[in-house]
Amino acid sequence: MELIVDTNIFLAVALNEPEKTTIIEASSGYDAVSPEVLFYEIGNALSAMVKRQRLTEREALAALNITNKIPVKLLKCNLQKSLELAIKFNIYAYDAFFLQCALSTNSPLMTLDRKMRMVAEELNIKTLELS
Repeated sequence: MELIVDTNIFLAVALNEPEKTTIIEASSGYDAVSPEVLFYEIGNALSAMVKRQRLTEREALAALNITNKIPVKLLKCNLQKSLELAIKFNIYAYDAFFLQCALSTNSPLMTLDRKMRMVAEELNIKTLELS
């Protein structure tokens, strides 16, 4: 079964965040799927962490290397439908891409983003609990 996986999940695993073990356990048996913007968003997040001095360049590149090794199927998203979701729910388009992928594939969503989980619930998208 496919699971739509948000960028923050990939980063939590790559950066060895406290949620890592729970994420791996909860996603066991699923095939990871994300919109094709995933690696651009990962690059943007890592560069922002370096800019804010939360990571060194070396740590950011190591995290990118780890995310590149995680098997994930990339999907093309409907830009218009994603933008409509972003506007309707006052969220970033990047978040809407993941929600749109979940809607179009009828797949559950895994995210650490509380607001995205709330919007997913409103859209009747199943989310995997990470507690």
